[in-house]
This record gives sequence, structure tokens and C-alpha cells, in this order.
Amino acid sequence: MSGGNVLEIRKVSKHFGAVQALAEVDFTLERGEIHALCGENGAGKSTLMNIIAGILAPSSGEVRLEGLPVHIGSPAEAQRLGIGLVHQEIALCKDATVAENILMAATNARRTPLMNFAELNRTAQKVMNRLAPIPVTRRVGALSISNQQLVEIAKALTLDCRVLIFDEPTAALTEAEAQALFGIIRGLKERGISIIYISHRMAEIFALCDRVTVFRDGRYVSTDRIAEVTPDHVVRRMVGREITQLYPQKLKGEPGAPLLEVERLGDGAQFNDVSFTLRRGEILGLGGLIGAGRTEIALGVCGLAPTTQGSIRVDGKLATIANYADAIRAGIVYLSEDRKHSGVFLDLSIAANVSALDLRKLTRNGLVDRRLELTQAITLCTRLGVKMGAIGDPVSSLSGGNQQKVAIAKQLSVKPRVIIMDEPTRGIDVGAKSEIHKLLRELATDGVGIIVISSELPELIGISDRVIVIRGGRIAGQVTGEMTEEAVIRLASGVGGNLADVA
Repeated sequence: MSGGNVLEIRKVSKHFGAVQALAEVDFTLERGEIHALCGENGAGKSTLMNIIAGILAPSSGEVRLEGLPVHIGSPAEAQRLGIGLVHQEIALCKDATVAENILMAATNARRTPLMNFAELNRTAQKVMNRLAPIPVTRRVGALSISNQQLVEIAKALTLDCRVLIFDEPTAALTEAEAQALFGIIRGLKERGISIIYISHRMAEIFALCDRVTVFRDGRYVSTDRIAEVTPDHVVRRMVGREITQLYPQKLKGEPGAPLLEVERLGDGAQFNDVSFTLRRGEILGLGGLIGAGRTEIALGVCGLAPTTQGSIRVDGKLATIANYADAIRAGIVYLSEDRKHSGVFLDLSIAANVSALDLRKLTRNGLVDRRLELTQAITLCTRLGVKMGAIGDPVSSLSGGNQQKVAIAKQLSVKPRVIIMDEPTRGIDVGAKSEIHKLLRELATDGVGIIVISSELPELIGISDRVIVIRGGRIAGQVTGEMTEEAVIRLASGVGGNLADVA
């Protein structure tokens, strides 16, 4: 179903102080189409979506809906106009139930003084079941990141929208959850609803979308029918250069001496009897289905979650790790998959975030030496290619991908011997992914041991020297040599045979 443009963006610009996030960009959305918006982090995609959704006001330019100019002054006004946004960053009330979050807009609009919770739960459960059978009476804060993302999507599906924006909706979803979402999006298209779809995953874009628009450095680059371009064409337009090698060359020869030795580690509930060795200069992948226990194992190693059994050695010496401070002193750091709540302090400056793990080396006479702090932050942010206005700006002023780079810089500030990265490139564009993959290999070449947890199998295989697969909180086996996605999936799903010891 189609028929003209439902939404038109004409010469829209947006400034944040001295930083120009958008420079006279154009964009059109046809009725009943799925339109992909692509670009590297910092290209201006989310800024434009926030303008359309009433979160930000444009510095100049015009927004037209159904041919008429509109002023969208708030998210509530956007919803009244029929515009909904599924945020990349989860924006739910963690202390409320799933049902209360899903139907929050309808609840706020009701005229009756009393709430019929039984009816609320029934209605919300019908919406939630379209995506996953998550009990709507559960508190959102008790859900996993992937389930919270599904609640965010379900919330948007309750709105009476003619324009629905999805900003990286599958970044935290399993393959089955993503496929369920794609079916829903196609159904929305059949009903004449227009979809703006932001994603860094080219396979999704080419399977789902009708047209693709590319932004680069806050400027409009191109719009094409999906049938008329290839993923390589889109990537080249996004980055303005060729990306000849997404994954750097792997370890040559044998890795070094044992660096981290985990022996029979367990928490008595989510993982048990886990043993493995990470060697100097090696990138070790941790694979498995969501819920298999990968993150829980990482938290146990880092002292961020209690363990009931097992031992940890670093450089051959027994390490007592009761909390994260102990882990840092032992040379182990952890980068959380939940950047917004655990990776960075959004309201603090970039420099303060980079130095947050250990202020001791920056302290003189009991006070933080701001000159040293700034020098450290500038050095690390330059190395990681962080796009920013000034080093003193709050992290909240950065794009999601650049926030992730600041989180990585924070880990590197303590010169760790072991780095555990949980979904390190989640929500990051292809150019930034390539840069981070290259950085990880450089760190490994310098003798750092790296553990990568990733739900993207091409990344897990492409960056890792070997992959340990977790199933049901235990090690199911390992994949080495000429690794394939099939080999990882077979072990993760239980097709690959009995559990194998890979210590």
C-alpha cells in the first residue's frame, strides 16, 4: 500500500553548541514503506529521529506531515500526530511492571480515577505475546536487556501510529526474537503504516526494507531503492572509504604463557564447574545462546557477582576476587553490554569517565590533577577515534557509538592485563566495528589477554583465535582452527554432542 509521502524533511539542521549534528538534510518517507536510514555513529541518524519524535527541536529547516508543515514540540505532540519511536537506548520505568510500561500512554490518557489492573494485564499480555511470552506482571528491572528491548517494542505497538521509527531494534535480540519482530514490521507495512528502520546490520536492511538513505557526518548522501544497490555500495557511502578487512589478521603461531586460569568456577545457580585458560596475546571468544550463562561467568570472574566455588589465577598467582576493585588490582577489567547504565556516567565529562576506574595515579596531595586527567583522556579518546566537541563535554552529548568508545577508554586507563568485553560492538556502525576489532588485536599483540562475548556469530568467529561455547551454564566445547557458525550453533544448541573439557 503506497501513495505519496507521509513525511518530508526539508533542509533540517541541528547544532549542539559548536557541534553541527545535522547540516541541511533531506529525507522523505512514503506511505506504507519500510525505509532504512544508514550511517556511521555520529552521522546524525538518531538526532534526526529525535527531531521527528519531538525530543529535539531543529535549529532550522522544516518538517512536513501529509504535506503540511508541523511543529513537533514534545514526544506527546509527536504521538498525537501519529509518530512513534522505539529508542536504541531502553527508556522504560524499571520499577514498574511490564504491563504498566507497555500501556503507559493509554494509562496517562484515561479519564477514570481507578485503575483496572486485571484488564491492563490482559491487554498488555496480548500485545507482549506477539513478540515473546514475557509475563507482564514482572517488574521491568528484573528482565534481561533483550527482554527489556522487547518491552520497548511492544510499548510502541500500542500507539496509533502512521509513522513508526525503529532505532537499532534488534541489537539485543536473539535471532528468533528478531524474526518475530520482522514479521510484525511487515504486517504494519501491509496496514499502510510507514516505518523508518535504523540498523547497522546490512542483512536485515536488505531483507526488510524498500529504500535506503545514507547520512555521513551529519549530511545527506543518497537515497536508493534496495533492489538497485548492494550492501557494499551502502557501506562505501556510509564511511566514505573502502573497508577492505573488517576483521584483522588472527594470532600467528602459538599464544604466550597462561595469563588467566579459571578452575571449576561456579555460583551454584546460573553456571557451574567452568574451567578455561586465557593465554597472553590471545583473543578468546565466549559463545552461546542468550541465557546460556556467558555474562554470568564474566561477572563471576570479575567479582561483580558472587561465586560459591572455584579459583582464579592471574600470571600463575592465586587471585582473591571478592569485588570489582579486587579484579582491577589483579589486572582484570570488564566492559558491560549495558552501556547506558553500567558502562558510562552520562552526566559526567568525557575526561571524568575515562579516569573513573582509578584516580590514584592522577592524584597529587589528595587532589585530582586535572591536567593529568585531561591528558590521559585526550590520548585514549584520540587513539579510539572518539568524535566529540570538547573533552570536558558530558558523555550524554555523544552518539551511542562514541559513548561505547569512551567506555572502552575507561577500561584501558588502568592498563589491564585481561579485558573482558561483553557485546563490545553492540549498536556500533561497520566503520567503528572495524576500528574496535583492530584495537583489540593490537592490544592482544601487546600481550593483553582478551575475552569477547558476542551474539553476532560472524564477529565472534572473525575476531577470536578460538571460541569456547557455553550451554546451560557449563562449557559445551570449543571451536578452533577453521571455525564456522554451524560448529558454534551445534554446540550451543546441544547438537554437538557431550560436554567437553577445554581447560
